[in-house]
Amino acid sequence: MVLDVTGSNPVTHPEMSWTVDSGQSERSAAIGRLPHAVHGLLNLNKPTGMTSRDAVNRVQQLLPRKTKVGHAGTLDPLANGVLIVAIGAATRLIDDVQAHGKGYRAGLRLGVRSDTDDVTGELTPGGDPSRITSATVQTALSPYVGEISQIPPRYSAVHVDGRRAYTLARRDQAFELTARRVQVESITLIEQSGADVTIDIVCGSGTYIRSIIRDLGEDLGCGAVMTSLTRTFIGPFQMADALPLADVNATTFTSHIHPLRSVLRDEACFQATETDCADLLKGRGVAWPTSLALTNRPIAVLDPTGELFAFAAWNESRQLLMPQRVFPR
Repeated sequence: MVLDVTGSNPVTHPEMSWTVDSGQSERSAAIGRLPHAVHGLLNLNKPTGMTSRDAVNRVQQLLPRKTKVGHAGTLDPLANGVLIVAIGAATRLIDDVQAHGKGYRAGLRLGVRSDTDDVTGELTPGGDPSRITSATVQTALSPYVGEISQIPPRYSAVHVDGRRAYTLARRDQAFELTARRVQVESITLIEQSGADVTIDIVCGSGTYIRSIIRDLGEDLGCGAVMTSLTRTFIGPFQMADALPLADVNATTFTSHIHPLRSVLRDEACFQATETDCADLLKGRGVAWPTSLALTNRPIAVLDPTGELFAFAAWNESRQLLMPQRVFPR
């Protein structure tokens, strides 16, 4: 967790790693906001019935004004589960969070079709699913594992000629969506009760679960719609550790902030000095650490506290490690 703010009359809290301006603290307390700057990632459990942006706005109400806030991976109102809220310097790491694998538990119903590919849309009867067994479903799921091609739902945030697909769909305008390649690591059939099926999916960024369910229903000859969706994890961020939105307050918020370095996977790390960080912040290169082998991949630069400070890469012509992205706090 990295929390810091500066002011003319600082009051240092020995039990915490931030500094608070006393005047700012009083003003923030009066309106229920945290009195200090925040930089990190919040693993939020978004409830059903609201947009991801609405959930982020609830969190933003706790933060000092003008704090940058974003989220990684939109969950539709029907869906719940892990929603990573990026705060402060962490907003520059949203793509890195997105690059992690994701897990979902999805409910689906056979024998129904929908214009939205889920139960929130206009439902029409499909074929009779009464003879479809769990073994049949399991076999039909197999082709959806690996690198697959899928067409996003018409009601989705995909851009079509500069406009969102859902905007065009709501206006009943004709348009075509291009198939895209996505990665599905695994699909596990959890249970089947009549026409209702539950599956677990582990997949890469950009995968539409509704599309998998829609296409599965067509393969089975009866149609299918998504009835529920829970995101169970994104990379290291697990559902079991997610903070329910209803429980978000100043106390729970600060205890659930994850540091920027949480996004790291197998990147090589360079422990930088304060001088190195100052140079990188100004766009200057630093000497290559002799403890690291030369690599073409980005290097994660950690500041003296062990927090992620920058991504850098080796510049052969300059013989220096040059900054690519810096996360000042």
